[in-house]
Amino acid sequence: MKPGWRSTRWTRRLKRSSKSISWPRVTGMRLVTTIMVRLLPRSGPWYRAPRFLHPDATMRPPRTRRAWLRAILLCLAASGVAGAGPQPETVGKVVALPARPGPHWFWLSDILLHRTALFDADAGELLATLSSGSGGVGFVIAPLFAPDHREVYLAETYYSRGVRGERTDVVTVYDAATLQPLDEIGIPPRRAEYFPGNAANALSDDGRFAAVFNLTPVTSLSIVDVKSRRFTTEVSTPGCSLVYAAGPRRFLMLCANGAALTVALDDTGHETRVERSEPFFDPQKDPVTEKAVRRGSEWLFVSFEGVVHPVDVAGDTPRFGETWSLVGDADRRAAWRVGGGQHLAVHAASGRLYALMHQGGPDTHKEAGTEVWVYDLATRRRVQRIPVPNPLAGFVGQQLAASGRGRMARFTGWFLPKVLPNPGVERILVTQDDHPVLVMSASLPPTLTIHDAMTGAVVRQVSEPGLAASLLFAP
Repeated sequence: MKPGWRSTRWTRRLKRSSKSISWPRVTGMRLVTTIMVRLLPRSGPWYRAPRFLHPDATMRPPRTRRAWLRAILLCLAASGVAGAGPQPETVGKVVALPARPGPHWFWLSDILLHRTALFDADAGELLATLSSGSGGVGFVIAPLFAPDHREVYLAETYYSRGVRGERTDVVTVYDAATLQPLDEIGIPPRRAEYFPGNAANALSDDGRFAAVFNLTPVTSLSIVDVKSRRFTTEVSTPGCSLVYAAGPRRFLMLCANGAALTVALDDTGHETRVERSEPFFDPQKDPVTEKAVRRGSEWLFVSFEGVVHPVDVAGDTPRFGETWSLVGDADRRAAWRVGGGQHLAVHAASGRLYALMHQGGPDTHKEAGTEVWVYDLATRRRVQRIPVPNPLAGFVGQQLAASGRGRMARFTGWFLPKVLPNPGVERILVTQDDHPVLVMSASLPPTLTIHDAMTGAVVRQVSEPGLAASLLFAP
């Protein structure tokens, strides 16, 4: 018998009958205890002779210290092999984007992640992100893009204590290739916060002046010269809100009485003229939404009832065109309405207007859409209806595919749209190249789908679009 093992009647019996006993593996804490007992010196206050199992139980014969060490090393080596996986990425590398954005690139802002993210619709991948202001504060994340694609401008709000303390509002200038901040221009701490943030700021057509909408509840515009990197002036605009670019030195605003306000600037960025037009819509009977789109010098505003109001800003004063309706009598009887957080998109070259539609009653202009209707702006007729894929089914299928259950994902992609209600999507965007794509984004669940803008066919679904999308932008 080896030294250190207590001699008992059972151990003598075990020695005599060892040839007829099977020896199971000892695991868990018993293994750790046995290892420590065998490695520590067999004297001193820490030493305690090992316990044996009940005489009717079985165990392996004790091993030598060298055998235990070999077993431990073998286990460590095996665990290293089992845990081997993809090598970690090298951190600290700065990767620059191309000088000009891809034709199918787009940005998607997220109010929970507090960022705006750049995606490539062709690859279905996330390319980069820009954080925006103090996390957990505010809703408006609306980047502006220089005409030469060299810079990105982002109005932001920061608080000295995270979500409280002294407030600082800035327009941050980012390098469009590296997305590194180049400069920060302080503005009055009054910029408006609302969801989803349409028309919160605008860049003049020549790319020199940025206008940021303020609401305290007094309304005004903060004017920033992004070329000379300075705040120039604050223009008071009582009764008028939001802001739209309307020329090299002009901006347009919407007023509570249904009029439009023109703000003209001089070369130094100071106001030269603030002029209110006659009302072009009735805010009591059928107000327009702020979610307008621009084609050339013409802005297209749509009312709650689906009436299109063209506004031409080519001249010093806006010209209001003839109105027309997105819905006919049959559509109106079926309760089809425009709705969503970003319910219009336009492809300038083809003259096609895209409208996100749903079936609902009055005051449902924020409801998600289940179809995209396409119109020819020349004839003002609907030329296409594109069904919106079910975001619930797409989300579940995407999660199954990501977990390696591709066959189940294909089955659910066929089955779930037949049994689940379609909650629709809240926002759409169309790129401006010769072969445009239509981007559809839903918030709950978060999904991002790419379509051929001409045929409406689904091209792909983008993985990991974020958590709470707000607005889509094209650089």
